Amino acid sequence: MKIKSVIVDDEKIARDVLRNYLTKYCPQIEILGEAENIKDAVPLIAEKQPQLVFLDVEMPFGNAFDVLEATKDFSYETIFITAFPQYSLQALNKSASYYILKPIDIQELILAVNKVSESIEKNEELNRNKILLENLKLKPEKQQLILPTLQGFDVVKTEDIVRLQADGNFTQVYLTDHSKKMVCRFLKHFDDLLESPFVRVHRSHIINTNFVKSYHKSGTATLSDDTEIEVSSSFKDQFLKVFS
Repeated sequence: MKIKSVIVDDEKIARDVLRNYLTKYCPQIEILGEAENIKDAVPLIAEKQPQLVFLDVEMPFGNAFDVLEATKDFSYETIFITAFPQYSLQALNKSASYYILKPIDIQELILAVNKVSESIEKNEELNRNKILLENLKLKPEKQQLILPTLQGFDVVKTEDIVRLQADGNFTQVYLTDHSKKMVCRFLKHFDDLLESPFVRVHRSHIINTNFVKSYHKSGTATLSDDTEIEVSSSFKDQFLKVFS
């Protein structure tokens, strides 16, 4: 199955390199067109209606998110390409978006394309672009988080997460409705991703401090669901700082 795609990047050499890599290493990709700016990208996407857009994050007179906003009525997967590793990566990761850092690594490109191919073949009803746009407009505690599970994925609000617990190669995510999700990510993924009010309190635990009911000087935090979580000595100071 060929995946109909377009490339949007303001640098010609970057477009040439990406096109050559895709032609050589990703034969499932069919490139329908290219654009060098936002003005040209929007009508190109509207005309070609691609399944996949390779989208440079930072361009003159706007950025990738302006393209998404202008084409939000169209459904397509996106692989973001950026030279800035710090640029909105939390937002991208929360929406489970695919992205590659410049200079493009061939193996990372192949991996991203393969993941997109799987999503398209499974016909996943997951609009990552829409969630990403919504998250960019919200405060971190109000944003949505896509959780990849063994069965597929779940979308939850970060404010509904009470705590997260390491479980081998997985993470158990506990929610306010007393349900839990087994997520196919290490706990460190969420430690890097989640901002205040989340805080790491143990090598195996991250908690939402909004749900802390009490703390005992012996080193135990009690949450609103009456779960008792150990606060290890190495994380104690950063935990207590939240309440100072």
